Amino acid sequence: MTETKDRPAGKGEQLPLQFSHATARGRDDLLVSERLAAAVSLVDEWPNWPSPVVVLAGPVGSGKSHLAHIWREHSAAVEIHPTAGSNASQVAASGPVLFEDADRRGFDDTELFHVINAVRQHGHTLLLTSRLWPISWPVELPDLKSRLKAATVVEIGEPDEDLLAQVIIKLFADRQLNIDDKLVGYIVTRMERSLEAAQRVVDQLDRLALARGTRINRALAAEVLENYGQADSRADGGDDGS
Repeated sequence: MTETKDRPAGKGEQLPLQFSHATARGRDDLLVSERLAAAVSLVDEWPNWPSPVVVLAGPVGSGKSHLAHIWREHSAAVEIHPTAGSNASQVAASGPVLFEDADRRGFDDTELFHVINAVRQHGHTLLLTSRLWPISWPVELPDLKSRLKAATVVEIGEPDEDLLAQVIIKLFADRQLNIDDKLVGYIVTRMERSLEAAQRVVDQLDRLALARGTRINRALAAEVLENYGQADSRADGGDDGS
């Protein structure tokens, strides 16, 4: 049987009510694979880090945000954005700090330099997430380049098909839905290899099935995957696809 539980019958296709399907993001909910092992180990070993500054680098949807969320909860870190005139360095002097999407959001060289100095001086820690290694960031301040070279960088690769299958099963379970392994395999072999894509595909499948009052099956999955690809193509034409 390649379907989930029955949906109530409806007239035509209507927009479903916006129920909350919060994805569990705790440490026990993390599916650890070989590509994540080093990053998970580092997060678990806090505060005994090899250096006060750690960078998690990996593609969009690779799990960086999940790990950052786990670390923030564990360390009681404060999120910062080191821009000119911000108080990021003062916050860093008081405790652990988190700066996500450093390569996309941008930062002020001088302020980030002061943030790193603050965590080093006061014995705190800074976790940064990025798609790129720090060596590829547009840094002009020589002192900041030196500080970033001393950071510990942990790379996270793209998820393989086995991990994506586990993630999809878990995402459906978060919605109290069971799905057949064959259908999971069908989805995984045809989707973008990222955790973000898995989240979006499952969400669209659930919403569309509810809107039509039907079950989640291969035909519905094929439709969602096709529309997902077309949406990605349009997005790639309008921005940098990040």
